[in-house]
Amino acid sequence: MPGTRKVIDCRLFPTENNCTLAISGSEEEVLDLAVLHATTVHGHENNPGLREQIRSLLTDEPETRAATA
Repeated sequence: MPGTRKVIDCRLFPTENNCTLAISGSEEEVLDLAVLHATTVHGHENNPGLREQIRSLLTDEPETRAATA
């Protein structure tokens, strides 16, 4: 069984541009994309502190059932 998917949702962290992006996937996938998003869209400095702060904000994605045909 695959590991628990993680999610981060910008709507939970109000910003000036009212960002609505949500990212889900493996912890490392979400972390990498969230750091990229934080630096390119929100102007944060890419450093180890940012990465750890974002890691602490990841939550488990609710389980969903795969669609069946």
